[in-house]
Amino acid sequence: MEILAFVIGVVLMVVGLAVSIALHELGHLWPAKKFGVRVGQYMIGFGPTLWSRRMRGTEYGVKAFPIGGYISMAGMYPPSPGERARAAEASAATQASGSGSRSGRAGGGFFATMVQDARDANDETLHGDDDVHVFYRLPIWKRIVVMLGGPVMNLLFAMVLFAILLTGIGLQTATTTVARLSECVPTTSSTECAVSAPAAPAEAAGIQAGDTIVSIDGQPVADFDEATAIIRSSPGEQLTFVVERDGSEQSIQVTPATIETEVTAADGTTTTEEVGFVGIGPSVEYVTQPIWAGPQMAVQNVGAVAGIIWQLPAKVWDTAVDLVTGQERDPNGPLSIVGAGRLSGEVAAADSPILNRVAGFLSLLASLNIALFVFNLIPLLPLDGGHVAVALWEGLKRAWAKLFRRPPPKPVDATRLVPVTFVVVIALIVMGAVLILADLFNPVTLF
Repeated sequence: MEILAFVIGVVLMVVGLAVSIALHELGHLWPAKKFGVRVGQYMIGFGPTLWSRRMRGTEYGVKAFPIGGYISMAGMYPPSPGERARAAEASAATQASGSGSRSGRAGGGFFATMVQDARDANDETLHGDDDVHVFYRLPIWKRIVVMLGGPVMNLLFAMVLFAILLTGIGLQTATTTVARLSECVPTTSSTECAVSAPAAPAEAAGIQAGDTIVSIDGQPVADFDEATAIIRSSPGEQLTFVVERDGSEQSIQVTPATIETEVTAADGTTTTEEVGFVGIGPSVEYVTQPIWAGPQMAVQNVGAVAGIIWQLPAKVWDTAVDLVTGQERDPNGPLSIVGAGRLSGEVAAADSPILNRVAGFLSLLASLNIALFVFNLIPLLPLDGGHVAVALWEGLKRAWAKLFRRPPPKPVDATRLVPVTFVVVIALIVMGAVLILADLFNPVTLF
């Protein structure tokens, strides 16, 4: 049964990932079509095509491996020099020399060939030099909207998931309802009750499991943390507990015992302090949060994930070292899709109420979408942030030319950055392979 639940959890994560990718690509597709750009394909996944259908000039399809997706927009880059030369009817000598579409090559070599291949592929999407339904002709702000549409969809999806989690299900909170009572005052040497150990103040005073604490010494308490703060700050002082029991309120006098506990400061140093102890344990319940709590949590997660992404190469290196040495991995480090699926399977197979497992899955899927949002904003091609950076650079050049009353500059030819793109892709493949191997042989586990 646990194996079946684990498999279901993995399948749910795969489906959730596919939905996240579909929404990401829709975030690019909708504004592109709205702005009049010709879109040839909208594909979810990579590899062999499992299903496709052409509608209104665009082929929509699903491929075998849901590890990404893409849309193919016409004219992502301006025409190559060779294409422009043919459009202007270049001289017969140039045609005879065989330069043709290769006239834009700046020297030979592997990277020059890659640049020219990218230009040739881009030229095939153009319908002549006067084609207006192309990406590179859009105003700068429209290009940025198209490229940011994908990541923003992931962020919005994460907000919706967190809203369902926090407002629809609720946040697990230690409430003021007493779930259990300690039998005695603990000592520093043992957590078990010795024969001579004094009884815990709460039980001795008559507090019972099921009581709900309304106030302590006249201070209303909304959750267990507030009650704990008052108790810990009042060792040896008699406190008046107002509790609700069977629909009526009762006042109970409780004097917290004095115990010693270690307190860790912000700088990591630990000190021993005397605090109050009464011996009550809270019940944990799902408490629904305001509707804006979901978006707030999504924004907070963006900051946390950005900190990981910023250190991604170092984090992956640490993961590789842990894999080779067999050391335990950092539970807050990066994961591959394999790791996310494995955690989803663990959540589904956990020995806990179904609501807890649903909440765990929603949290994982929302966090994955936050990671997709932040990762795609990295200003490097082929990521969305790289295309935004190219558009901003072109906008800066145009503004500079306008300021000094110079002719408008030519559109930025991002195909020149293909060698950089190649290096980035290789780095991503290597880091992805390391994380997949680590998730297979040295995984992060929840339990």
